[in-house]
Amino acid sequence: MEQVMIDGVALHLSEPDRVPMRWVGQTELVTQVLAAWLVIDKEDLPLSPRLVGKPGVGKTTLAYHAGKSLNRSVYLFQSTMDTRPEDLIVTPVISEQGKIKYVASPVVSAMIKGGIAIIDEGNRMSEKSWASLAPLLDSRRYVESIVAGIKIKAHPDFRLCTTMNDDASTFELPEYIHSRLQPQIHIDFPEKDEEKLILQSNLPFADEEVLNYVVTFLQAAHRADERYSVRDGINMARYALKRLSNGSGPHPADPSERVVRYLKEAASMVLDAPAADYFAELVDRIEQDR
Repeated sequence: MEQVMIDGVALHLSEPDRVPMRWVGQTELVTQVLAAWLVIDKEDLPLSPRLVGKPGVGKTTLAYHAGKSLNRSVYLFQSTMDTRPEDLIVTPVISEQGKIKYVASPVVSAMIKGGIAIIDEGNRMSEKSWASLAPLLDSRRYVESIVAGIKIKAHPDFRLCTTMNDDASTFELPEYIHSRLQPQIHIDFPEKDEEKLILQSNLPFADEEVLNYVVTFLQAAHRADERYSVRDGINMARYALKRLSNGSGPHPADPSERVVRYLKEAASMVLDAPAADYFAELVDRIEQDR
């Protein structure tokens, strides 16, 4: 764990995240994130965008991809309703020698190293937690750790964004934070061709028939304003493929019937019973149109 000294206090930095996230399609969204982070003059400051959309549409993947496209280290911080200000800045822990060790959060580690910080599901945090980041999100560009008794300034290359689900199980952002997290970039469900490319990227071992059924299911769900996302489709296809590969137990002799059977089972077990019914109805309509 890397260590830095700030005002005589030793801070132990978090490691950047290295995860297999691949953003596919919708290049305009990447351009919008990068534009928000751009600095065009010595008097200019980067913006801290918030990526908003339904769960599973790829908000975190988009942010991570944008950060890595700049060849920068990316640090992910997962927000919860229990997130405390010290979780966001510096946490004291007891070392093996019984002494207090100060550990910088992923956000502060990114600040110090000039990396990219992603605050995931930021509207699950309370106002008290967000208030601790207010100076970081304006022209001051610093945070203060009450625990360690230090002020930490952001590296000029530091960038931040947050992802937010547009569901009901979240806090309302206070206006002074809302105005600091700009611009708002809305991420919607992808079009059919792009959604299939996402599935192929995440499931390169999947049969074409499985992918076609899943993308047709997802596109119909999007049109009906159902909540099923591409992440749901990936998990649904992944489980069905495992069942097909397993090959145990009674199953139809016809390969297409096996695909449909296990996709319906996957829809029920990975998603819910209504999803399985919805998938079955969709398959019936496809069969009738043939």
